[in-house]
Amino acid sequence: MKDVKQLLIVGSGVMGRGIAYASALGCFQTTVQDVSEKALKKAQAEIERYAANGVSRGKMTAEEAEQLKARIAYTRDLAESAAAADFVIEAVPEVIDIKRDVFETLDAHARPEVILATNTSTMSPTEIGSFTKRPERVIAMHFFNPVPKMKLVEIIRGLETSDDTSAVVKQVAEAMQKETVVVNEFPGFVTSRVSALVGNEAFHMLMEGVGTPEEIDKAIELGLNYPMGPFKLGDLVGLDTRLNNLQYLHETLGERFRPSPLLVKYVKAGRLGRKTGKGVYDYTKQEEG
Repeated sequence: MKDVKQLLIVGSGVMGRGIAYASALGCFQTTVQDVSEKALKKAQAEIERYAANGVSRGKMTAEEAEQLKARIAYTRDLAESAAAADFVIEAVPEVIDIKRDVFETLDAHARPEVILATNTSTMSPTEIGSFTKRPERVIAMHFFNPVPKMKLVEIIRGLETSDDTSAVVKQVAEAMQKETVVVNEFPGFVTSRVSALVGNEAFHMLMEGVGTPEEIDKAIELGLNYPMGPFKLGDLVGLDTRLNNLQYLHETLGERFRPSPLLVKYVKAGRLGRKTGKGVYDYTKQEEG
């Protein structure tokens, strides 16, 4: 990993900015790329908030927070930032056509030896690797939301991912102060398959009138020792993201992953979670309160 100094994070949404913060915390020079200037400004504000929280909780000094922020740059230029990168992590939406466009551009402009990682939670690193001329250097690097708090990075090897690539990715994740597991590719990997089933079943129970969202979340948190109930987690991740994952798993793994009709209804209504103010829970009331 001695040659990995400059990391590029493609996508500045919830996951991208969290990964960028972890990267800078690991002392990597970090560039965040997004097509939207507005999204980049929001990401910068959130990263600065993460750093301020770190100071207030005694995790870092004010000087260390300033140094962390100074290690992060923001850009809309994917080609130029790819050319300067030693390591790339893509964190764009879980839409295969978007990922194809990103990886084709990365492959065209990044140096041949640079590893291209995807922060997908369900999609095939083998398929994504096929969009490039370096499939042996393509891998999935699945971070968890919220990235600054969640310790795990699930590393998923594609069919042609090399041992050297896996080793470097593991070292990069550990430099970000993360724990790792390395698994072989199969739809949904380990964590997303279980999480998708739990979240979907929670929607079935809500639709059937088994309990309120609060009761179901509390039962899962206290009865099964989950840190966050399935509805709170779904609202945090985004119900549209949860639905996209379930649809992909339904297509690849079969009937047990068919999305709950109630989840589909919420997404059609635009109730996507915290990012829209309403999901299973109503966050506008919390803000007013």
